[in-house]
Amino acid sequence: MRAAVRLAGSHYPVAVVGGGQAGLSMSYCLRQRGVEHVVIEANRVGHEWRDRRWDTFCLVTPNWQCRLPGFPYQGDDLHGFMVRDEVVKYLEDYVSFFRPPLVEGVAVTRLRQAASGVFELGTSDGAFTADQVVVATGPYHTPSVPRMAERLPDGVEQIHSSRYRSADQLPKGGVLVVGTGQSGCQIAEDLHLAGRRVHLAVGSAPRVARFYRGRDCVAWLDDMGHYQKTIDDFRDADAVRLRVNHYVTGRDGGRDIDLRAFARDGMRLYGRLTGIRGTGLEFADDLKANLDRADAVAEDIKDAIDAYIEAQGIAAPQEPRYVPVWEPCEQPDRLDLETAGIASVVWSTGFRRDYRWVEAPVFDGRGYPMHWRGATSTPGLYFLGLPWQYSWGSGRFEAVGRDAEFLADHIDASRRVADVCGALTGVPSALASALPIG
Repeated sequence: MRAAVRLAGSHYPVAVVGGGQAGLSMSYCLRQRGVEHVVIEANRVGHEWRDRRWDTFCLVTPNWQCRLPGFPYQGDDLHGFMVRDEVVKYLEDYVSFFRPPLVEGVAVTRLRQAASGVFELGTSDGAFTADQVVVATGPYHTPSVPRMAERLPDGVEQIHSSRYRSADQLPKGGVLVVGTGQSGCQIAEDLHLAGRRVHLAVGSAPRVARFYRGRDCVAWLDDMGHYQKTIDDFRDADAVRLRVNHYVTGRDGGRDIDLRAFARDGMRLYGRLTGIRGTGLEFADDLKANLDRADAVAEDIKDAIDAYIEAQGIAAPQEPRYVPVWEPCEQPDRLDLETAGIASVVWSTGFRRDYRWVEAPVFDGRGYPMHWRGATSTPGLYFLGLPWQYSWGSGRFEAVGRDAEFLADHIDASRRVADVCGALTGVPSALASALPIG
């Protein structure tokens, strides 16, 4: 525990579950408003970054986008990309900066609302209550591995991307990486640079260029207002929240991830993995389509940047457009593990949400919290740090602070209403704070 905080049998006006960038941002904003609260972290600050990222991991967004409330990026490389240990230190320095009422190493195992309106939280350190609760545990709870993984031969080592650290941890031989989101592409590159024979099952994730016309594409998109768009600006909000991130890297100062270049240099590419039979793997006939689609997205973004530059009359250097450096002459639909010498598989297949410990009627059929800007239909229960909770940066260092500011205002207003109701009517503040305020 970072602070002398007692949980068992205690009552708090607000409990924040999760001590990552979302939970810490919430704590800072609540403290600025004088709202008493506690932050409960199941592990220790920085756990997701420290223990679920590989050795060469770095952010794909530039450091100037790291804007935790009251504590923007503190280094001297604004246009660089923090590596894993620097991200952990950034969070630890944030804790030292404002010293939140943080309890580490305590897991919340149950959350329910009593008839009185007060929330009851069961933890590994005993039960306590709170008037309001912010669930800030992020969206990446349980590693997701397809059931077909059970059919891999026993002699093939397999791990989820969250457990990958470096090429050295894997047995000698070829490696199959399944999935081409940000993690899959960067892990494939890490293995490739380490001299491993890499086989990559390519999915439908889009890509974006790192730099274009003299600047990081993120900087152009920021100027264009892309990161200020809210979920309300889209007709298909549910689809937007489920979109896969564009793959790119901040490694070595930042560069494109070009799967075609990997293939040209010896990596073997396939379509989506669709089945496993003994030592045989089966792939969909969609490799070319997936590569073409990813390139098209990257070029569409460049088109938008070109249009912005022209409309604003900006003097920016010209740059030739991307020309594919490799085309699949064939699209292999089968691969034998033994013949190819594949000794390990890295499943870069994402995560599942796990809110089974939250006993409240606030989830849709897919287990996603139904909310508006983090506020749910259960008064007093909030979520923070979800992808596209309100904008592109909601689950990131870029904008999680803005979402925390909004919820802190809402929580503070509820607390003030509760105090007034309690003074005028004798209604307990815990019950009054559960009443909707608008």
